[in-house]
Amino acid sequence: MNVRLRDVLACLDDLEDVVWEPYRHSGAGRPPRNPMGILKSLIVKRFRNIPSDRELYRRLWSDPELRELCDIEEHEKPYHPSQMSRFRQRIGPERLERLMGDLVGRLRDAGAVKGKIVACDATFIQAYSKRDPKDDSRGYSDPDARVGRAGKGYQLGYKVHLAVDACSELPLAVIAAPANENEKKKHAPKLLDKAAKASDGKTKVLIADSQYSSTKLRKIVENYGVKPIIPYPSNQKPVEAEFLRVDKRFQAHGPERLYAFKASAERAISRLKQHLSLENHKVKGLRNILTHALLCIIAMLLVALTAIKHGKPEQIRTITRLT
Repeated sequence: MNVRLRDVLACLDDLEDVVWEPYRHSGAGRPPRNPMGILKSLIVKRFRNIPSDRELYRRLWSDPELRELCDIEEHEKPYHPSQMSRFRQRIGPERLERLMGDLVGRLRDAGAVKGKIVACDATFIQAYSKRDPKDDSRGYSDPDARVGRAGKGYQLGYKVHLAVDACSELPLAVIAAPANENEKKKHAPKLLDKAAKASDGKTKVLIADSQYSSTKLRKIVENYGVKPIIPYPSNQKPVEAEFLRVDKRFQAHGPERLYAFKASAERAISRLKQHLSLENHKVKGLRNILTHALLCIIAMLLVALTAIKHGKPEQIRTITRLT
């Protein structure tokens, strides 16, 4: 039995009331499958890099250790992919954001998350769909997906926007959007608002790359009482006498040494992709993409909370060690 992974999943037990909200506890009809068990199975799916609900279902049949981790009794069948799909629809991203907020709050109370310096970044997630032959700017079986910049080219998909506590490198807030939508105009103010609430109003510095640079956003950030550290792109005229720029080799030039914390958001995204299957999905639709991202983030926060409970705060980012 994997004791460490069991301890990670045990951190979910205090969140049972939120998970049970969309389900009835009594009355006529067949009782629902244990929603806490389904949530644990979806979290384990990310830790074990299981590619699909169907593959998870197959492993739950054959792996007694996995069944025990997911609260499946010996006489019970595994959770069917349709039950996992209905669970995601019922709990929705709204309740998952509440779970994420609760976990961030507990980490903040434990001193693991400070929230004073927040770094923002976005990452591309490819859609599980082909382009629509009638309109190649959108998805065929996933009409919410849009064509947007992905690295040096353009692909069909979404962008996950993340606000990260720069010191702990743990996520504070997340937004999912079609890949063609502009970060600074539409999503950065909302992301800042969520991050400020998650830090209990303690945010003092916001760090982002030049994609977020605009006069309007800088004013919004300053209205929160937060200092923006955002480099000016070459096509924007700075208003300050001393300003920050980043050259083609990604080297920063300017007075702000705190810009080095920008890499904390990139490292958090890298861990979500490499260890928690952020890029590996088979879901369609904007809400489902956000649900998938939230489950990955909740898994990351559970690892951090487990490390704190074990008295090893230096291991809050060591996902593979604890799982």
